[in-house]
Amino acid sequence: MTITPAELATTPVVAGLFATEAGRAHLIGSRCLGCGTLYFPQAISCRNPHCHDKTIEQTALPNRGILYSFTVQRYRPPPLFQMDDWQPYAIGVVDLGQGLHVMGMLTDIALDEIAIGMAMQLTLEPLINDSERGATITYKFKPETLA
Repeated sequence: MTITPAELATTPVVAGLFATEAGRAHLIGSRCLGCGTLYFPQAISCRNPHCHDKTIEQTALPNRGILYSFTVQRYRPPPLFQMDDWQPYAIGVVDLGQGLHVMGMLTDIALDEIAIGMAMQLTLEPLINDSERGATITYKFKPETLA
């Protein structure tokens, strides 16, 4: 069976990790209804030891934050974590507010221009393009643009 380019799927790297609404991407997390603690990725129960409710609801997380920390990966990941066109890349921890820090790859910036405290925004990009299965999409953070 031959699949045409129009039929190729665009698949998230992990189901339920992110979504798009009105053309804008956001991560999908959880919020505890008892204490308000945010989790990413989604949790099945509140892990706050001081919370007595433990009831969780799915929530869209902010798509902007501040770069809290980062490192540059200069080794090729093992095949399980493959990516197209590998080259050294940065992974950052972005503070999304309300006590939530999310780790993700950084994009659209030279490695020597990355600085802690930068305003970042969420974006979705292909991680792997497969001629039979289509693109596997992941979330990344890029420097915020004023639009």
